[in-house]
Amino acid sequence: MIDGLGVAGWGVGGIEAEAAMLGQPMSMVLPGVVGFKLSGKLHDGVTATDMVLTVTQMLRKHGVVGKFVEFYGDGMAGLSLADRATIANMSPEYGATMGFFPVDHVTLQYLKLTGRSDEIVSMIEAYLCSHKMFVDYNETQQERAYSSYLQLDLADVEPCVSGPKRPHDRVPLKEMKAYWHACLDNNVGFKIRHRRLCCNHHESLGFAVPKEEQNKVAKFTFNGLPAELKHGSVVIAAITSCTNTSNPSVMLGTALVAKKACELGLEVKPWIKTSLASGSGVVTKYLHQSGLQKYLNQQGFNIVGYGCTTCIGNSGELDESVASAISENDIIDAAVLSGNRNFEGRVHPPTKANYLASPPLVVAYALAGTAIQLIPFMQWSSKIRSCRLIYIHFEKEPIGTGNDGKSVYFKDIWPSNEEIAQVVQSSVLPDMFKSTLMG
Repeated sequence: MIDGLGVAGWGVGGIEAEAAMLGQPMSMVLPGVVGFKLSGKLHDGVTATDMVLTVTQMLRKHGVVGKFVEFYGDGMAGLSLADRATIANMSPEYGATMGFFPVDHVTLQYLKLTGRSDEIVSMIEAYLCSHKMFVDYNETQQERAYSSYLQLDLADVEPCVSGPKRPHDRVPLKEMKAYWHACLDNNVGFKIRHRRLCCNHHESLGFAVPKEEQNKVAKFTFNGLPAELKHGSVVIAAITSCTNTSNPSVMLGTALVAKKACELGLEVKPWIKTSLASGSGVVTKYLHQSGLQKYLNQQGFNIVGYGCTTCIGNSGELDESVASAISENDIIDAAVLSGNRNFEGRVHPPTKANYLASPPLVVAYALAGTAIQLIPFMQWSSKIRSCRLIYIHFEKEPIGTGNDGKSVYFKDIWPSNEEIAQVVQSSVLPDMFKSTLMG
């Protein structure tokens, strides 16, 4: 994460750590450095998580194991420090030793935001400028020599998730439905080959569910009421991961999704296990400052702790009735989380399909539990409760039904960048960082 702040560092193994502790030298092969040029800017509605999942897929395909990745280009100017830290923190998933971001004006803004004095910030800037280590995007940039090169126009990034078993298996939301059916069809351990999907999606593993079993319905009783599960039903929705949940724009955007959903009368159904683990105590403070935490609570996303939770398997048990329905009927259920890793068995033993998504998308998928996904546009029935399926097409199918009886779509609960920026501006204050640091 510190690499997003311009501080070069990476994790080491036990042997290297022991050598450092004992003051012994540590030898290493000089790594190759991959230059990753960013240009353009993200479209409205596209989150930092969407960008990170796209970058992860590109770097994994390129092959960066044992290498450094340095990000540069005009697109950097529009990325917040939190956005950069999210990319840097994903380096184990894309395989690099580290993902590094040089120091620029955004870094200095973050230092001021988090309580550093003007004197300290000015000293840092002067030192880096004198050593030609400070990047000013208002000046002509000198071409740099790297071992290899990649480039991404941020305008090409689109809303997406990654899964169902690996963090680099990115799927655009618009292709999710076809992709899910391909996963059900595909043999376990074989690559997906589906003519409707682009080549970027040919590496995910399948579940080998026979055609005649793919529409199976597992009926059970939940708290005395009839309920049912199908392949793809969401049973865990977790806002987790230390970097995704430390990003003010992402977290306050998530809270706005919850607020809009509450105002429209949508609610997460109780069989979906929901949780919110903030990346730091500062997140809790600005969620309360904004007045939005109550809406997350209303949807079941109460703060359960800080840092890693569901992403390392600490979600807790599923309700016994849900777990039994899954195991007895061999249901391919799903978890949606904003973590970094989704390997099968890591998130929760019963959840076979695990998708990484931005925190606001986690809430959206949880909210989709208010409608039955048997036939598109079918309305919610109070007599038969069914978990919403992971393969809902958000642009064409309603998430649920509002208080006025009308269908509610993805666009109805998704905040604009301007809305998010206004809340961030008024709610994220330097004193929050100082008071949290001082305890």
